[in-house]
Amino acid sequence: MRICVTGASGKVGRATVEDLRSHGYDVTAVDLLTVREHSGPVVVGADLTDATQAAEVLAGMDAVVHVANHPAPDLVPPTRTFTENVAMNFNVLNAAVAAGLSRVVWASSETTLGLPFSDIPPEYVPVDEQHYPRSTTAYALSKVVSEAMAIELNRWSQIPMIALRFSNVYEVEDYGLLPSLWDDVHARDFNLWAYIDVRDAASACRMALEADVSGAESVIIAAADTIMNRPTRELLAERFPDVPARRELAEFETLLSIARARELLGWEPAHSWRDELAL
Repeated sequence: MRICVTGASGKVGRATVEDLRSHGYDVTAVDLLTVREHSGPVVVGADLTDATQAAEVLAGMDAVVHVANHPAPDLVPPTRTFTENVAMNFNVLNAAVAAGLSRVVWASSETTLGLPFSDIPPEYVPVDEQHYPRSTTAYALSKVVSEAMAIELNRWSQIPMIALRFSNVYEVEDYGLLPSLWDDVHARDFNLWAYIDVRDAASACRMALEADVSGAESVIIAAADTIMNRPTRELLAERFPDVPARRELAEFETLLSIARARELLGWEPAHSWRDELAL
């Protein structure tokens, strides 16, 4: 299959290009930024807020993995975050429909579920896909609006569109910073101490391309454990004592449920910071 990966110079984009190519896919890497400080695949430069450029990079493709967006709140002013993210997402999804691609996989966000929880606690844990929509920033709202667009574009076209609600993405070199967080239960409480290893984010993109999906679906993508070295139930009891747990929790289990991703995509996270740090 010929796959276009947008946002190919970013964390998830780079890892996804490498993962797909290692599994035999013919990948075209696309990004607004094309200057790289290290060796890697050639990146086609395109501004996806321009509908014409979005259509051009999807021409001749079979599917698209679209991870190009402003990746977090407050990197640019909120109006720019919202308008540019929504424009990129519509242009890519709409171009995929016009070109008759077989599938769209794209990056949504854990923030659509109500983050930051340090301001307003979740209603229950583990937080699942039903804890939606609860945007609290222009960034999160851009993803909520885009998920609604994907539902309608799928209805028009019948092209499967899978939104991956990624947790906070970590690369292996980031794990060395974790011990500095462990003494403070408030550290990283904004997303219930969740994360995703970049290699597992990439495999989720590939599994979403391959899964037996026909509609517009949205799934949480997170590691199976938390970023903290304390049992999950202890973290909850200290930080969110009034939030009900809907079931028994394993010792270090994530509080962002990945059950739906397992069921729908057949995906399972294979990496943990616990495999990288000597405790």
